[in-house]
Amino acid sequence: MFRRRIAMVASAAAALAVIILPSGTANAAQGQITGLAGKCVDVAGANNANGTAVQLYDCNGTGAQQWNNTGSALQALGKCLDVAGGGTANGTVVQLWDCNGTGAQNWVVSGANDIVNIQANKCLDVTGNNSANGTRLQIWECTGGPNQKWNAPPSGGNPPPSGNFVVSEAQFNQMFPGRNGFYTYSGLIAALNAYPAFAKTGSDVTRKQEAAAFLANVSHETGGLVHVVEQNQANYPHYCDWGQPYGCPAGQAAYYGRGPIQLSWNFNYKAAGDALGLPLLTNPWLVQNDASVAWRTGIWYWMTQNGPGTMTPHNAMVNGAGFGETIRSINGSLECNGRNPAQVQSRVNNYNRFVGILGVPAGNNLYC
Repeated sequence: MFRRRIAMVASAAAALAVIILPSGTANAAQGQITGLAGKCVDVAGANNANGTAVQLYDCNGTGAQQWNNTGSALQALGKCLDVAGGGTANGTVVQLWDCNGTGAQNWVVSGANDIVNIQANKCLDVTGNNSANGTRLQIWECTGGPNQKWNAPPSGGNPPPSGNFVVSEAQFNQMFPGRNGFYTYSGLIAALNAYPAFAKTGSDVTRKQEAAAFLANVSHETGGLVHVVEQNQANYPHYCDWGQPYGCPAGQAAYYGRGPIQLSWNFNYKAAGDALGLPLLTNPWLVQNDASVAWRTGIWYWMTQNGPGTMTPHNAMVNGAGFGETIRSINGSLECNGRNPAQVQSRVNNYNRFVGILGVPAGNNLYC
């Protein structure tokens, strides 16, 4: 069961070794990624076929060297920088591939100018420290060497294709005027690829109601997208269930609440990581360091977990059970059936405000 807390409080996101969110602008243009010997990250032959090699080459200003940094992916020629086969071993080459939102395409530019693949927790690397044109790029343990240092465009470019979301960026900003900069709209859009049925099932009204319901619950959990991690550190050691066969490899106190749904407990990090192709059991800090990963954990819960309810929140909205059943699935054991009506009312107030912004009715069964 997804065990919950009622009150969540804010904290700055603690940085993991080299994985630090960039501080780019919200609408970055494409740009070159330069590295060893001042050469550029280049798509071989300007070919956008899946599997095309990504290499080091003299900078020439062509489209093969123009990259968008979305904050969670790097794109060129309409496709994404990808670790071949989703590998995590040293020496695994990188390539161009259709954007699919998997961990193989999840990259973050660190404050130290490393480009880190989140899934592997390894750096983009020039093979053999060789600056010759055509040298293949790979992933390797982060060493801080010059063959792993890059000047990349700031984050905030176009996210990997995911279709149109029913909530525009302007509406998102209206819903969360005081949000923490960590919770980016581009991170949310990038996360949608993980579950294509999210807010894309049923009529236009149903889709907007589902998006509003998800964001309303998220708003309640995070104080309006302000809280990134749980502040009460006294709680941290409580979220390790040593009864699980895999234990708590990241440490007794590593599985505290993080992200828009405040993911907590080692077994939930394990389940979410397995589903999303991310090493969250061994590296739970990914949820507080990468906006796309954080959003994906929230959507994972929404789409796949019943929690203390009888259905997933997604099914509650698309099958007409109503917003109240989403509350039951998220925190019903602590809030529903009169246990904490003030908390329920807070969620309902958020939902009513958000459907108003989206211009759709709230529907029936708002309470649990």
